[in-house]
Amino acid sequence: MRRLLLAAVTAAALTLTACGTTEPAADGTAEKTAERITLTDASGTEVELDGPAEKVVGTEWNIVESLISLGVDPAGVADVKGYRTWDTAVPLENEPKDIGTRGEPSTDTIAALKPDLVVATTDLPPAAVKQLRKIAPVLEVRPADASDPIGQMTENLDLIAEATGTTERAGKLKKEFDTRIAEGRKALAGAGLDGAPYAFADGYVVSNQVSIRPFTSGSLIGAVNEKLGLENAWTVKGDKAYGLGTTDVEGLTELDDDTHFAYIGNDGDKNSNPFAGALADDKVWTSLPFVQQGNVHRLPDGIWMFGGPESMNQYIDSVVAALTR
Repeated sequence: MRRLLLAAVTAAALTLTACGTTEPAADGTAEKTAERITLTDASGTEVELDGPAEKVVGTEWNIVESLISLGVDPAGVADVKGYRTWDTAVPLENEPKDIGTRGEPSTDTIAALKPDLVVATTDLPPAAVKQLRKIAPVLEVRPADASDPIGQMTENLDLIAEATGTTERAGKLKKEFDTRIAEGRKALAGAGLDGAPYAFADGYVVSNQVSIRPFTSGSLIGAVNEKLGLENAWTVKGDKAYGLGTTDVEGLTELDDDTHFAYIGNDGDKNSNPFAGALADDKVWTSLPFVQQGNVHRLPDGIWMFGGPESMNQYIDSVVAALTR
């Protein structure tokens, strides 16, 4: 789908260095390549770059995480405070410009940064993308695909890596993820949890009403759970992109009695943790067998459930720790 065009060839050992975009050469030095890059993004648009992008803006947190994981410090980030709250696996190491909200980034702020590249998701309205393309090349990635969540995650990582000249680093990240999956599965099997029913969710309180969001097999978290040898206990259907369902506390009565229930809240967002808040005295919740048996696990704050390989590594570690303690 993507093709890399070389407009000029330099010595094979040359790699890119600038603005945090680093792939070390064999002798410990790094030099800028003279390659031109042409990519086809998730929208089918051909994106041309004069060389590996150095000054990059990310409009979504999974994009930002991928950039930092690849060694690229983003020049602009949507909702910097939110990223720091929800994604602790790959913290920001610089002080990027806050470009506004993830759903409505400021074109004026982005234009002032004069970026080499803007990476956005196909969730961003086409009109907004059109405006961004007047500022700089825009690379769109599909944020999620319930038919192959892990494949979509790695495809996005690879596309961003090609645009930033960091494909070697992307390969290492994917290998680390595969290793963590294998180690986690082995640890859970050793604890007698291979095939254990497991339901992961998050929840919100809106207008005093509790809404619970199941992560089905089509979610990235759900796909990772199954790779770990856990059985997804949810029977509700998820959406075609993110694999997310919807239910309420009554819907939890459909889960098997021996289910392990796990969730992520966030103390930085008072409405994001009904399980330890609004539901604490709810008779339906407290009567659930897995609640009474102590099989409810709050995973650590700051694990971004829609992130990249490093967020998923953090999630794997937390699940293994919670279920085997």
